[in-house]
Amino acid sequence: MLNKSPAVQIGELTVVRGRTTALNDITLDVPAGHIVGLIGPSGCGKTTLMRAIVGVQRITSGRITVLGEAAGHRSLRSQIGYVTQAPSVYDDLSVRDNLRYFRRVLGAPASDVDRVIAQTGLGPQADSLAESLSGGQRSRASLAVALMGSPRLLVLDEPTVGLDPVLHNDLWDIFHRLRDAGMSIIVSSHVMDEASRCDGLVLLRDGRMLASGSPAALRERTGAASIEEAFIDLINEQSTGDTR
Repeated sequence: MLNKSPAVQIGELTVVRGRTTALNDITLDVPAGHIVGLIGPSGCGKTTLMRAIVGVQRITSGRITVLGEAAGHRSLRSQIGYVTQAPSVYDDLSVRDNLRYFRRVLGAPASDVDRVIAQTGLGPQADSLAESLSGGQRSRASLAVALMGSPRLLVLDEPTVGLDPVLHNDLWDIFHRLRDAGMSIIVSSHVMDEASRCDGLVLLRDGRMLASGSPAALRERTGAASIEEAFIDLINEQSTGDTR
């Protein structure tokens, strides 16, 4: 894994929308075959950063390379699975029919329908209308769509928000299995206890990157017992100019 090129390389990325600087001078590498969490409060720039990586966000300056190509390059369309906060399935279609539709749109093999149903544990709901699914099942269905075509990079924008603990754990089990199979995953959250489930973290606040590293390294850097405490310590460090 150490010999692999990073899945994503970001250099001096800035995004300005109107009078608001949504991202300010972000430089970051996302290792291949890792789960990297973008952690921070709502409005800190997580979604903007994900959109920039996927190639649907206009950037002001800087550079982004994804799987060896410039972000947004045509060749990346089949290499990236993107799950937004809004469900990406049609309510009046069954799960299976949704997947058949997106398979044709993406040009994925017909066998992918059964494969992603199995990967996401949607077998019992495969022939149910999407409108009848629970929140957790809809999240799985959106994830199943993103897995069509066997992407190398999965980008997940707060995929577990609002889920009960059981469904929350089930989704993270899926993420870890995908990671173990070699997929690179970027997942955003404003819930600090999800940080321990990631291999690496990027802590964001007000469009700036406070720090990055493994959960253990960030706790060690600050001497904090938890990522939440480390995050607060890093905010205070930034405010006081303490570089430790």
